[in-house]
Amino acid sequence: MKQLIVLAFCLVLQSAFSQKAVPIILDTDIAPDYDDVGAMAVLHSLADRGEAKILATISCNVFETTVPTLSLLNTYFKRPDIPIGVTKSDSPNKDCQQKWAEAIVAKYPHSLVRKGDAMDAVQLYRKVLSAQPNKSVTIITIGFFTNLAKLMDSGPDKFSSLYGKDLIKNKVKQLVSMAAGIGKDGTGFREFNVLVDAQSSQKVFNEWPTPILLSGFEIGYNVLTGKRLIANSSLQNSPVKDAFQIALTADKNTEGRHSWDQTAVLVAVRGADPYFDVRKINFEIKADGTSAVIPGDKFLYMVEKMPADDLAKVIEDLMMR
Repeated sequence: MKQLIVLAFCLVLQSAFSQKAVPIILDTDIAPDYDDVGAMAVLHSLADRGEAKILATISCNVFETTVPTLSLLNTYFKRPDIPIGVTKSDSPNKDCQQKWAEAIVAKYPHSLVRKGDAMDAVQLYRKVLSAQPNKSVTIITIGFFTNLAKLMDSGPDKFSSLYGKDLIKNKVKQLVSMAAGIGKDGTGFREFNVLVDAQSSQKVFNEWPTPILLSGFEIGYNVLTGKRLIANSSLQNSPVKDAFQIALTADKNTEGRHSWDQTAVLVAVRGADPYFDVRKINFEIKADGTSAVIPGDKFLYMVEKMPADDLAKVIEDLMMR
């Protein structure tokens, strides 16, 4: 009888965790910057705590290391079966200047060894979304909007009879993006994730059919992480630590890396409070990728609230879990 009671309690606890977990699809450009590695570590840490359920990890960047990097990080965090997708085109193709990606790909085990091993990004989106409850999925983009623009234009297939926009509207709860920024004079800002594929950014900002929460450039800029991570002697054989160690050294950076992508992941899973305030705003994305503030309230935009050093500790603690 006692064993049955314990088993019942465990099942109730497991059910509570599964109901609490936020279903996440992560779309990343994981090569030109290493805050994406930090973001992956934060997401897996939150999944370990029962706060997130990772449905897929997808690359919007066709650089050769992106798919193996996703594979090795999912494997390292003991989730090797998470589906991986990549955009099937010749661009965007943004390399890894500090060579941290090549280093960890060579060192750590992974099942997908080249980008051709991954599923087409749009097909994977459609497959995963079609199997989820309505209005349940949070998509996080910490890279370019290439895949999302293609998803909106997609037609019915073996996974769903719905066109892309209708599938998104039915299945996605919200889109959380590290994107855009507010210039000092408020007239415009050229943020990397937006300008690399400006045409796709325009399409998503204009036509995306669910609520969008934006973590702008200035949000993660003062949140510096990586210094405690690489100094942590108890953390050994970690691709996260290695990536930051290699990149910070190559950059001659002794202060830590801006935590742009980690802020988007944290808020997508836990919500803005107590980390940030949120205000309504509107953007126009111009042909050159400039994000200009215009009248309106189409988007939710994160505003600094918690002191940057305190927020950095929250994020880096998750990165080191």
